[in-house]
Amino acid sequence: MSIETLAFGSTGHESSRIIFGAAALGAMSQDRADATIDLIHRAGVNHFDTAASYGDSELRLAPWLTDHRNEIFLATKTGERSGSKARAELELSLTRMGIDKVDLIQLHNLVEPDEWEAAHRPDGAVAALAQARDEGLVDHIGVTGHGTRIAGMHMRSLAEFDYASVLLPWSFTMLDNPTYRHDAEALVALCAERNIAVQTIKAIAAGRWPGDFDGKRFSWYEPIEDPAAIERAVHWVLATPGLFLNTTSDARKLALILEAAASADEAPTDQIMRADVETLGLTPLFDGADFERI
Repeated sequence: MSIETLAFGSTGHESSRIIFGAAALGAMSQDRADATIDLIHRAGVNHFDTAASYGDSELRLAPWLTDHRNEIFLATKTGERSGSKARAELELSLTRMGIDKVDLIQLHNLVEPDEWEAAHRPDGAVAALAQARDEGLVDHIGVTGHGTRIAGMHMRSLAEFDYASVLLPWSFTMLDNPTYRHDAEALVALCAERNIAVQTIKAIAAGRWPGDFDGKRFSWYEPIEDPAAIERAVHWVLATPGLFLNTTSDARKLALILEAAASADEAPTDQIMRADVETLGLTPLFDGADFERI
């Protein structure tokens, strides 16, 4: 199995185009987490993405990091907007993972205008994280988000601060929305011009859980179940030059995503992707109403 690597923006790191979304570890036992990390690492994934808010994810990573910290690019996130709280959350993440520095700290889901303003104030999260960068606690600062407004908000963020990376939803159903496609493609073009890494999420989202679903849920959205459709969804994302694909929190899908990434070539046609939409009943995860703040 061989997964393509690509320069992660201007960071100097050659990251695997598949990034391990370590939210998958949040509710796992340590033994299962160890096995999951081993699967990811053996597949050639050298970039892990976690967050202070991902349950016990950072704690589950800690034992493995003891011997392997220098083998990966490690990112975490803070949802705090004030400088003091963002600094405290970064320090807590370092303590939980048993390390003295992360490669990337990201402002998590910075989409609401009031939160954006708070984060970019002189006493806000951005200034505090820049100070932490100067002190050697983190190398780079990024910004993430969900919802249909996030591409536009990322453009605003990039006009305000020199972020190293952005993260946003990217799937056939999301980009089937003309407004979202316009904004997302404009963002990707700007990032290519400025050498900013672009991470994508929700590649294999089938849609929201039905209101009457009472089975087990391993992610907050319903994932695609059909293996061939998962492969096509992964290929569709990776066919866009420069994009990185963050894996799902449903660890049962990790092997399929890794296998698909190793065989990625050209994108499936829109006709093929639309057939999956119709056959599997796929719907956009975000529509400008619910779930914009998640």
